[in-house]
Amino acid sequence: MKGKTALWAWRAAGWMVLWLCGAFAAGAQPAFNKVPVTSGIHRVEPPNWWVGMRHSRVEILLHRPGLQAFEVRLGRARGVVLERVVRGDSPNYLFVTLNISPKAPPQTVPLLLTHRDSAGVGFTVAFPLLAREAAPKAQGLTPRDVIYLIMPDRFANGDPSNDNVPGMLDTLARDSLLGRHGGDLKGILDHLDYLKDLGVTALWLNPELENDQAEASYHGYAITDLYHIDRRLGSNELYRQLVQACHQRGMKIVRDVVPNHIGNHHYWMRDLPMRDWVNTWPTMTQTSYRATTLLDPYASEHDRKRFNDGWFVPSMPDLNQRNPHLANYLIQQAIWWVEYAGIDAFRIDTYTYPDQAFMSRFCRALRAEYPMLSLFGEIWEHGVIPQGFFADNQPMHRANFDADLPGVLDFQLCFAIHEALTREQGWTEGISRLYYTMVKDYFYEDPMRNVVFLDNHDMTRFFSIVGEDLNRWKCGIAWLLTTRGIPQVYYGTEILSTGFEAPSHGNIRKDFPGGWPGDPVNKFTAEGRTPLENEAFQYLRTLLHYRYRTPSLYAGRLMQFVPERGVYVYFRYDEAKTIMVVLNTASEARTVELGRFAERLQGFQRAQDVISRQVLPLDKSLTVGAYTPLVLELMP
Repeated sequence: MKGKTALWAWRAAGWMVLWLCGAFAAGAQPAFNKVPVTSGIHRVEPPNWWVGMRHSRVEILLHRPGLQAFEVRLGRARGVVLERVVRGDSPNYLFVTLNISPKAPPQTVPLLLTHRDSAGVGFTVAFPLLAREAAPKAQGLTPRDVIYLIMPDRFANGDPSNDNVPGMLDTLARDSLLGRHGGDLKGILDHLDYLKDLGVTALWLNPELENDQAEASYHGYAITDLYHIDRRLGSNELYRQLVQACHQRGMKIVRDVVPNHIGNHHYWMRDLPMRDWVNTWPTMTQTSYRATTLLDPYASEHDRKRFNDGWFVPSMPDLNQRNPHLANYLIQQAIWWVEYAGIDAFRIDTYTYPDQAFMSRFCRALRAEYPMLSLFGEIWEHGVIPQGFFADNQPMHRANFDADLPGVLDFQLCFAIHEALTREQGWTEGISRLYYTMVKDYFYEDPMRNVVFLDNHDMTRFFSIVGEDLNRWKCGIAWLLTTRGIPQVYYGTEILSTGFEAPSHGNIRKDFPGGWPGDPVNKFTAEGRTPLENEAFQYLRTLLHYRYRTPSLYAGRLMQFVPERGVYVYFRYDEAKTIMVVLNTASEARTVELGRFAERLQGFQRAQDVISRQVLPLDKSLTVGAYTPLVLELMP
């Protein structure tokens, strides 16, 4: 009893902390407050399922005031069994599990709810089982693809009528760095041909789901409804149309999923289904942001717990995926969106922060249902070992959990290319860091599945990192599109967008000029861009298109040579073609003697510059200007 009393006291203190740190909306009642029975149902999640799914045992969350006073029976249904009903700690939730036979036909399954104490009081929840559509789903990504990352609120405003939605907490404030600016899914739809022409093959959108938060709701990572697109961005149906329009153009869609946390205005925080639905502490405790505690052989349990169970920020309650019903919910909603919309890949936000046994289960369930679905996780750590630890088939972590994450966002290569273009050269500094990072690719089961990038929505813009130097920018772009893995380009990179992470993330999430009615310039067109911007645009576009039609560049083998005097040389090659890449990251021109590359140059006499189309002789040496890249297709 003493232990149980202490546990309940700890939990009670936790709920007080939730209140104090703003976890409940202003004026809301605390969790588990009894409310009178009313007619109707508030939530049915998932809202439907499909026949013929591998995931055929579906747990439905039902929510309405006083719901636990009702018994649940299954009406007439073919090939469907009501397997169990679990009552939440709150009186307002039921978890109903249906087991769907492989031979079950499409139908509407009636769940009959009758009040235990009031004769004649009851209602029916009609749960649709749909036929699966033949449209392509989960095509996955390959190294041939190039991802274009978009923050929907900041790319283009295609429908000004949804800029403000009555009843939603955050309103339009385009003059504020952290306000909503009005970009939406229609704006992205309107510019798909621009993106297709640029040469990208996949779109990754920062989360599009509802973020009904009081402030900074534009970024999408404080989700308040996991089954609905934010109305200021569009609708579920419009999202489906966007996916279909991309597929019609040979492009793919990457969904940004957030299994670690929700926004504090999510309806759960006004009425938690179970006491352990979120992780609580005696006082407000943020995560330590140190994923290394999960692989540190000397780590304390306190440090591990603080990392996994601490809150990311006070406005984002930390979900407890050890609760089996929450785990089912998160897995099912991810599967639901793939089946509903035809998503091709998932970028998994803050991958290391949730319970890792759950994350392994999450990845396994998705890959079992959709074998081609690509998954890559955000593992923002320092060092290849902490990053690669969470990827597929690492023997060192099998004692704790089985990782099933195919690829990672390759922060280590991102940091390395930054250093290569901004720091003096040394044995391990500058371009040598890039070389040494690539050496460690043996640590991954398949490094080609990693996503490589120069910047993203949380980092200083790459053009600002390199001091707004176009030659250094070109070096970064040339490396990005010729190294191994799947490249990701952040929106606006093609027009040399600038901005520093500090003091505000709004600086690195600026509106794309021309995306709003009345913008003074339109950089979606050559006429609206400056000569420097057009030069950058054409450089990126040329390499993107060349890469797409050159298998040796995206799928060929890679051979690198030790950098010398700031010059890094590597080759991508297959039986059909050989590409030589030369990056001079020194502040002065270099003459590169070709003799040391004989094993890859044998049989080639000339090389064509992929950008300029100039043909160069491969006799003794190449002269490369300061901070200059060369991408050369070798010729007999």
